[in-house]
Amino acid sequence: MEHYAGLDVSLKEISICVVDHDGKPIARGTRPADPEGVAGWFRNRSLTPRRIVHESGMLSIWLQRGMTRLGLPTTCIDARKAHKSLSARLNKSDATDAEGLAQLARTNWFTPVHIRSEEADRLRSLIGARERLIRLRKDLEGHIRGVLKTFGIRMTGIGQGRQRQAFRDQLAAAGETDPILRTIADGFIAAHSTLCQAADDLDKAVKRKAKAHPVARRLMTIPGVGPVNALSFIALVDDPNRFSRSSDVGAFLGLTPKRHQSGEMDWSGRVSKCGDGTMRGLLFEAASCLIRQVKRFSPLKSWAVRLAGRRGFRKAAVATARKIAVLMLTIWKSGADYQWTKEATA
Repeated sequence: MEHYAGLDVSLKEISICVVDHDGKPIARGTRPADPEGVAGWFRNRSLTPRRIVHESGMLSIWLQRGMTRLGLPTTCIDARKAHKSLSARLNKSDATDAEGLAQLARTNWFTPVHIRSEEADRLRSLIGARERLIRLRKDLEGHIRGVLKTFGIRMTGIGQGRQRQAFRDQLAAAGETDPILRTIADGFIAAHSTLCQAADDLDKAVKRKAKAHPVARRLMTIPGVGPVNALSFIALVDDPNRFSRSSDVGAFLGLTPKRHQSGEMDWSGRVSKCGDGTMRGLLFEAASCLIRQVKRFSPLKSWAVRLAGRRGFRKAAVATARKIAVLMLTIWKSGADYQWTKEATA
């Protein structure tokens, strides 16, 4: 007899429900939130479910990897869509949610969620750490400017270098005007210097990783695409074969228009903005760089510049971002480099 199981996962424990092929519950229980404990629960009851499902959430990646290593047929499903089904039940509890998930597993009425590989998570962590340090540095600089403005001191010309020594020099000069500001400046100068150095170290690590990564090297042959863009795209997509068509990545990143059709009415609106907003922003930056800064001619730049002339910069940048995303996935799948033409400039 075939069995199907649903797992309702919380931080401390997992509620389990198993149903048969007719949907009748045959076993219930709870275990600590641990893949080995769940596997032992099934083993002690001699149950071998055909399919086990759990919702996407904070622990879903860790749980999915652990269950897969233990040989359990586990699928992570879209929590937003599962919620629509589970919310129709009269009572809400961990046990009833587990039973509802088991019924979804039995009927196969769910949308599976891709679980990133550990290598993809390492890339995301590296890039995320770099972005966090840069954001902390900017927050600290903004706070310092606000403090000094209270005393009529305005900081100017801090420069764009990674170490931003000019900023600390002006802060040290401001500290000479008042003993309290001197104390504040000493602490801020040390913190700012440490943040700048740490951000610079991670920036170099990102560039080294991109240079050593064969896919990233190919993606960086596309005009406007740099190390952060390439590695972020690789970490997000993870498996290019997830997309049967390269053009599907545009919708995955929320770069395609929303459509509303009912009866005689049919219109397309702005882009959906679904998916990863950070990656969408990076692609927009790459498109902006291509249109405004890249001098070398390419068919992609020529198309983007012409579109900007007809539709305006912002719409052209969004369309170019979508085109770059499709091109990145195409190059990843094909294993080729971006083909530049021999024409000089655009």
